[in-house]
Amino acid sequence: MINRAEWREILGVALATIASQKLRSFLTMLGVVIGVGSVISVAAIIHGLNSYITGKVMEIGSQSFFISRFDPGVPIDRWTEEIRSRRHLTAEDAAAMRERCPTVHKASPVLTRIPGLGGSNEIRYGNNRVEEPFLRGGEPELEVVLPVYAVAEGRFHTHEEEKRGTMVCLLGDAIARSLFGSLDPLGREVRVNGLPFRVIGIFEPHQGLFGGPGVDQFIIIPYRTFARLYPDIEEIVICVSVTHTSLLPRAEEEVADLMRKRRRVPAGKKNDFVISSPDLLTDLWDELTSAIVLLTLIVASIGLVVGGIGVMNVMLVSVTERTAEIGVRKAVGARRSDIRAQFLLEAITLTGIGGLVGIAAGIVLSVTVAALFPSLPARVSAFWTAMGLLISVSVGLFFGIYPAVKAANLDPVRCLHYE
Repeated sequence: MINRAEWREILGVALATIASQKLRSFLTMLGVVIGVGSVISVAAIIHGLNSYITGKVMEIGSQSFFISRFDPGVPIDRWTEEIRSRRHLTAEDAAAMRERCPTVHKASPVLTRIPGLGGSNEIRYGNNRVEEPFLRGGEPELEVVLPVYAVAEGRFHTHEEEKRGTMVCLLGDAIARSLFGSLDPLGREVRVNGLPFRVIGIFEPHQGLFGGPGVDQFIIIPYRTFARLYPDIEEIVICVSVTHTSLLPRAEEEVADLMRKRRRVPAGKKNDFVISSPDLLTDLWDELTSAIVLLTLIVASIGLVVGGIGVMNVMLVSVTERTAEIGVRKAVGARRSDIRAQFLLEAITLTGIGGLVGIAAGIVLSVTVAALFPSLPARVSAFWTAMGLLISVSVGLFFGIYPAVKAANLDPVRCLHYE
């Protein structure tokens, strides 16, 4: 049994051997460095993005879900004829959900006008203008159903304003800053697609997913005002909320039953509408990251195998070069276990150092990516950092066994006569 002092001595010999062959040792551990570094950096980016996506889903509303006649995950150009022929949802459907679904807390129909879906938009104030904002019509319940529409200044429109179809609007923070600069926008008149609207509220800043369109780019007006101004836009999405996430399954069942009755869907036939939740983003992201992780693991595995083969090759060369040394050590009393431990620890030390360098490289790369691309947050994972070190040590252990056993089994007499 090798004691602690012997382990320290063996480790010292291993480090001295690695230090005496710096270039060879570096080239040997390069595959391990690349493999571990790629795992750490990709894991850090994905870990950060997972937190980012989860945060965005929570902003949209963890107690909300949506009803539409199409699957939000399917692009418009891929809609089947069956989807295109479905009847549009109506504001009366939302009212029926509020009245006849006990678990439903709030429900608001939403109409949207954007390029490719109803037409382009423009908003002006004096000589300042913003092109292609997102114009959306919703009822006052929208503020509760989707917490992402949090009002920073002013207020949301009221039920009375909704009932009368008043020409009032709420603006995204970026739109307000572009139009008004340092001026107070509340109460001022803007022209949305040439029509006068009074600004009653400004939303909290929200840049959207990966810097894409978020609330910053939205103009919200009363639902009835929107329906009156743009009667040709019929694509309604109904946003529904409950008081607690545990009520979501029951509320979805109640809404599904109600919609099947209202749309006269025969028993045994699939729904001609789709119920989805913000978790759709998480599900799509999980599918994407699963493929990225798999690809990264494949690349990392190739690097680690190449590094491991390099370690085995170098250790076999080292055994040959140090045959006489092995003979001397055995002649003065070294056991097979001592020789085996010496070469095995040398291989583990080599790949362990490579793992540490790979971890450092992965952390540096992750921090650099986060600094250069703020929309790609990177958070180094303690789990994957530990796994990177464990994997690198395991590579040394696995690929170092054969050279270590070969060295331990050498005949001391032949070793002493080796030149």
